[in-house]
Amino acid sequence: MTAIDTHLPHPLSVPDHAPTERTLADEEVAAGLVRGDEEAFAAAYRRWGALVHTLATRSLGDAREAEDVTQQVFLAAWRGRSGYRPDRGALAGWLVGITRRKIADALSARTRRGELAVAAASLGTPDVQESGDRPEVALDRVLVAQEMEKLPAEQRRILNMAFFDDLTHSQIAERTGLPLGTVKSHARRGLHRLRRSVDSGALGPTH
Repeated sequence: MTAIDTHLPHPLSVPDHAPTERTLADEEVAAGLVRGDEEAFAAAYRRWGALVHTLATRSLGDAREAEDVTQQVFLAAWRGRSGYRPDRGALAGWLVGITRRKIADALSARTRRGELAVAAASLGTPDVQESGDRPEVALDRVLVAQEMEKLPAEQRRILNMAFFDDLTHSQIAERTGLPLGTVKSHARRGLHRLRRSVDSGALGPTH
């Protein structure tokens, strides 16, 4: 995950029963969030955090990943609060939409890690499966430095962020300032080129 901006409220640090002067209506929570009111942000988390976490848990089947997704959803909501339009639907529905996108990102990252494990196994890298190494480590063993250096600079940069930093395409776009479609295109082309190297036998065992 990316580091949390220090000037942003942290949704998972909000007490479950934080004291408030009165119970805010959903519309008041939404309006306050758009204004940047941290009390409204905390109220939104207390009100819909469990829903987001439940959706993530059901889709991912992993409690730790679900916690990460929940945090990402509410931080994304805070950062993108100016984009919420009450006339287009309730805040809960908007949060569910963000949740679905973050779940898709998490599943995409999981697929990438699986592809790397398959690539490592196809090369017969010694002890990769037996050692239980994470796919990121397997990638480091399989894709030797000279093959990565052959990629165009932007492809190499994005693949490094995706595989070594374990960032999703959305997180890479946020960090680099590139459009999401551009990030996905670079990642796809770079990975295809590396796969061709694997399939053609250009890469050999690193030991």
